[in-house]
Amino acid sequence: MGESSEKVSRTNANSSFFTRPVFLSLTIGVPFCLFKILFGIQFIRAAEIHSQPYFIYAGWVLMIWAGADLLMNLTRAGFDIIGSAGKIEFCTLAQIGRYLNASTLFLAIDTLITFSIICLALWSGWIVYLNKNEAILWYSATTLNLISLSLVSLWTEIKRKLE
Repeated sequence: MGESSEKVSRTNANSSFFTRPVFLSLTIGVPFCLFKILFGIQFIRAAEIHSQPYFIYAGWVLMIWAGADLLMNLTRAGFDIIGSAGKIEFCTLAQIGRYLNASTLFLAIDTLITFSIICLALWSGWIVYLNKNEAILWYSATTLNLISLSLVSLWTEIKRKLE
């Protein structure tokens, strides 16, 4: 086993499950992608309801962006499982940030955008444009996301107190 592989293995062994890329990808990243995809669907449906044809383009852009982010999150989780974490960022914005040596900043911007999407979907009333299955996906993503963010915060605080 090479030196870099040993380093990754030691890092994975010493890190908490709650801070591992596989956990973060599946419980935070994937729900974020679902919010973007579902908001894209809401945009497309709103285009016809509100006679705003440009909403269709915004909806498709959101869904394509979310699809790329979903692939990146699943790839990042897969790399973590096989012990090769860090080869790719969690999302497209963070990947752009990596090239500018600011991936964490761009990840925070993606988080702000996603939370804004959630607020827009709720406050615009467009949430009603989701069918039953889509609504179940929305509620599941919300539940998973909020509980996992709470677990990460709780684990971080416990770890800080124990050190």
